Amino acid sequence: MTALKTPRLRLRPAEPGDLPALHEVLSDHQAMRFWSTPPHQHIETTQAWLRDMISAPPQTSHDFIVEHQGRVIGKAGCYQLPEIGFILHPDYWGRGLAREALEAVVASVFANYPIPTIIAGVDPRNAGSLAVLTRLGFIETGRAERTLLVADTWCDSVYLALDRPPPP
Repeated sequence: MTALKTPRLRLRPAEPGDLPALHEVLSDHQAMRFWSTPPHQHIETTQAWLRDMISAPPQTSHDFIVEHQGRVIGKAGCYQLPEIGFILHPDYWGRGLAREALEAVVASVFANYPIPTIIAGVDPRNAGSLAVLTRLGFIETGRAERTLLVADTWCDSVYLALDRPPPP
C-alpha cells in the first residue's frame, strides 16, 4: 500500500512509531464518544489496536494513518473492506480534513479493489460523521437499534453506502 497525498494531508501505512500519537487520539473521550469501543485507558490497548492495523492483510484492509503538517492526527480507511471508518483528534475537527482524507481513501479503494460499494455504520448521534459521509455521496440504507454495546451503553446504528462510480 502506497501513501496518498492530498493538498493538506499525507495518508500512509501505520508504523509502530505511531503509538504515542494514536494513543492521544484513542484515549480522548471526545474523539471516542461515538467509536465502537470506550476510550483507551492504557497504552497497551492502543498498542494492540495498532498491531492489528499494521498486520491487517492488504487483500481485506486499506487503512491509513492521517498526517497533517507532519503530525499524526488520526486514521481513515477500510480496516475490513468494504467498511470505511475514520477518527481524528478533536483539535482537527471542523477544518474539512476528514472529508479530504476520505475523498482520497474512497478513490483509492475503488481504484484498487473490485468492490461495488463502500459501506459505513455510524452512531446516529454523530452528526459530524454523518454530514461528512453524506457530502461524499454516501446514502442511508437503513437503521437499527441497540447494535453495539460500548462499556455499559447500547448504541444504535445508521448504515450508509457509496456505490462505485460508473466508468467514464
